[in-house]
Amino acid sequence: MSLFRKKPVDYFSAQEKETILKAIHSAESTSSGEVRVYIESRCSFVDPVDRAKEVFHRLRMEATRERNGVLLYVAMKDRQLAVWGDTGVHEKVGDAFWSAQVKDILQHFTQDKYAHGIAVIVQEIGQILSRYFPHIDGAKNELPDDIVFGK
Repeated sequence: MSLFRKKPVDYFSAQEKETILKAIHSAESTSSGEVRVYIESRCSFVDPVDRAKEVFHRLRMEATRERNGVLLYVAMKDRQLAVWGDTGVHEKVGDAFWSAQVKDILQHFTQDKYAHGIAVIVQEIGQILSRYFPHIDGAKNELPDDIVFGK
């Protein structure tokens, strides 16, 4: 570990982080599904989908009972992103849904509305999760709701 470790880049204001966290809580309040957001500067893979899949497994998101976790992955400086859903979700929505989500969020990103775009996509993911994995009274939150910041 270096003594001169760089301070992580803070891409969002406190208010923007709160907007994203509220979207995560809202998405999960109507569903038994789990949504996580992972932000890093650069994508270490050629294809951001491959990086999203790796992050998904590193965060142990496959540990949900119904295999209904979804990860929104964003590499800010590379302007790359991907959405990765576990097998339970993917079987219901397929590749077309994930592609549509990426196209939607890119529209917000081209307007430099990163936090807003992330919040909108998280809410849309929550809507699809609530359709296929409705909220169950007494169900526990299986994964943390925080925004994960990588390198």
